Amino acid sequence: MKPVTHDIVVTGLAAISAAGVGLEALAAAVSDGQSRLRPVPEDLAGEGHLWGPADGFRAADFMPPLKARKFDRCSLMAVAAAGMALRDAGLDLKGVDPTRVGIVLGCGFGGIANSVEFLSGYFTGGVDGLSPMLFPNTVANAAASNASIEHGIQGPNVTFVQRFCSAETALTMGCRFLEEGRADVIIAGGVDELNAMMIRGFDAMKQLGSYAGGFGEGCGLLVLERRDHAERRRAPVRGKIAGIRSVGLILPGAEDEGVARLLPENLSEYRLSVSGTADLSPRLMERLPGTPQLQLHSLTGRSLAMGGLALAALLLTLREGEQGLHLAASPEGPFVAIEISGGAPV
Repeated sequence: MKPVTHDIVVTGLAAISAAGVGLEALAAAVSDGQSRLRPVPEDLAGEGHLWGPADGFRAADFMPPLKARKFDRCSLMAVAAAGMALRDAGLDLKGVDPTRVGIVLGCGFGGIANSVEFLSGYFTGGVDGLSPMLFPNTVANAAASNASIEHGIQGPNVTFVQRFCSAETALTMGCRFLEEGRADVIIAGGVDELNAMMIRGFDAMKQLGSYAGGFGEGCGLLVLERRDHAERRRAPVRGKIAGIRSVGLILPGAEDEGVARLLPENLSEYRLSVSGTADLSPRLMERLPGTPQLQLHSLTGRSLAMGGLALAALLLTLREGEQGLHLAASPEGPFVAIEISGGAPV
């Protein structure tokens, strides 16, 4: 287990997904168990495919239209979700040192629509066809950067692209920043966008029947905070990060050892959440008890950075003191297990 040298608590959450905007919409999807996915238009990929666009998200609900035009869709969701997470945590950045507040995000494809538009200009018009206004949003770290600029966050700012464990990797780094005393507050999670062009690409690569099946978009964020900092401002606590385990690669013939290193012994005592492609790993799934599992991808869609939403959903289901275990995996690795517990006022 990765030791947590300082108590790290979760004081705020935010969610944007196919279920809607806000925690209530996500909680409702988890409670009723009804999928918010819908059929992909047949002109994109034929029949029989599902996707989860976040149609309920409107940038105009969070910022003026002229400002929204500067951002890619990932950045729009990250800016909006960061504001919601800070409000949920009761954290006014005007009252804290902004250099002690950071943001660490996982992101799969970034502003891919902006990248296509930017490169199309070059392919059709050469150098003169390039738009400098589009370039800043073509990189994966645009979402975290734009969120930090809009909210005045001046601490650590990192983005991870780690396949289906991008958000979990971001949360791990966020905890490390807090443990090392490099920040008091970290906004951590994941953001991904989805559009018709991506569906066509998945279809062309024959991935809609595999890992890209039922893809969704959205943003799930957690406000991580050192407990002493939360105590000083008397913040409500939604949960505690109890520990993190990770395995980069499980070698053939060492599957049992790899899974044993990842999972705690008393699995039956945990409420389970499965994310990424963990549900497609037989060696991992056969080790889990027969208790119900929260598989958010079946409700709002799978994505490379869905772990932020899955962690938020798990925390929403935990009672005070109840233990939760979030399991995430990518094909061939990495594999991540995050132990959390339900919160109580500090």
